[in-house]
This record gives sequence, structure tokens and C-alpha cells, in this order.
Amino acid sequence: MAKEHSFDITAEVDKQHLKDAYEQAKKIITNRWDFKGVTCEFNFNEKAKVITLTSANDSKAEAMFDAIVSEAIKRNISSKSIKKVSQDTVGGANIKITVNINDTLNQNDAKEIVKKIKELGLKVKTLIRGEEVRVIGKSIDDLQVAIKALNDADMDIPLNFVNMK
Repeated sequence: MAKEHSFDITAEVDKQHLKDAYEQAKKIITNRWDFKGVTCEFNFNEKAKVITLTSANDSKAEAMFDAIVSEAIKRNISSKSIKKVSQDTVGGANIKITVNINDTLNQNDAKEIVKKIKELGLKVKTLIRGEEVRVIGKSIDDLQVAIKALNDADMDIPLNFVNMK
């Protein structure tokens, strides 16, 4: 039996699942009868982690965004990973929505996670390791309490709990 147990907290998004969600949302929208003959453009820049949606009006653009979010949720990608950054009018009456994919923990987010775990008063140790936070403890029960507390905290960042040892 191990003397110490640990898990990592990340915000990483499975890139293949995200790509699948994007492609499925694109397919669903382009096959809808209310989008026939209407401007409907999808653009996914994987390196920049940006999705650009362009449509003829607000409601169509929102439907496109909602389709991407719902398909992502079906693939266990947190909706907190998909952030609408801007909604602008372009080229006449067309609406352009810019969406960022958040899949990293910045230092402030990591510090907030550590603070929330310390507030629990558990016998665990936390380490910030770049874009992840490692939680180490002798009791698996303490680690599970920390996971539940972070899930219940409703933080504005997507959290994945991986590498439970």
C-alpha cells in the first residue's frame, strides 16, 4: 500500500474531442432547414485556440455557438472551456462571434485552487507545477473531499482531476 496518494488538477481539454465537437456542430448547423441559404461560416484555428462563427443575424450566430457548446458537453468538455470573447457586426448585417478555448491554468487560478484547498483544513500538501496543481495526501478520503469541494466551488475555470495514484 502506498504511503502517499496524489492527483493533479489541470484545465486541459482533449483536443480530439474538441475537434469532433466542432465538426459535429458544423454538420448539424449546415444541415438545419433554417440555415439553408443563410450565411453560416465556421473557422477553427487550432494553434490559436480560437473558433470564429459568422452568420446573418444574432439568433443564427447564437444557435451556432450553442451547438458547439452542447456538442462539447456531450464529449465531457466543460462549458467553462469555451468562452465567447466578442460579438461584432461585420460585412453589412453579418454577425461574427469569436470564441476562445481555455485549456490552461494560469498562476492566479492555481493560487486560487491552492487557497480553496487550504481553507478546507485537510492534511494535504499542494504544489503548483506550471499549468497544473498537484495535491498530495496520506488519505485518499482527504483527496476525494478536496475534489468534491473544488467541484462544488463553482470556479470560473474548467477543472480536470487526473493521475490519481
